[in-house]
Amino acid sequence: MPQFDFNVNGKNVSVEAPPGMALLWVLRDKLGITGPKYGCGINVCKACTCIMDGQAVNPCAMPVASMQGKSITTIEGLAQGDKLHPVQQAWLDKDVAQCGFCQPGQIMAAVALLNRTTSPSDADIDAIENVCRCGTYGRIREAIKAAAAAMR
Repeated sequence: MPQFDFNVNGKNVSVEAPPGMALLWVLRDKLGITGPKYGCGINVCKACTCIMDGQAVNPCAMPVASMQGKSITTIEGLAQGDKLHPVQQAWLDKDVAQCGFCQPGQIMAAVALLNRTTSPSDADIDAIENVCRCGTYGRIREAIKAAAAAMR
């Protein structure tokens, strides 16, 4: 079986896996990183959202072979020790989560957005397209704007 070398949350990893295996399953089953959630498996719900090179990506639709030599950040890699990322803190401050299942993906999508713009518009936030079955979109918007202000 081929070996793939890449970086996850600042640590170099090597995994043996079939080249077409979805990165989500490599993260969850081979590396024990459970923040990215399986929702749909076809890049629609975005519960698995992670960040690669500053951009939101969905590992359910990425073969592990595409990660060779690259870096990815999951929700587990955001905090700096005990200090939460500003988006994580805003999520708590604005009481965003209900069931919480989609929240890691929502947070990672928000971080990717704030990597692109320090003052996101409502249209920018609406373009995220991560699905939340609980419908906390209003609080998600408030949290993203609060995090953007904190990061400026």
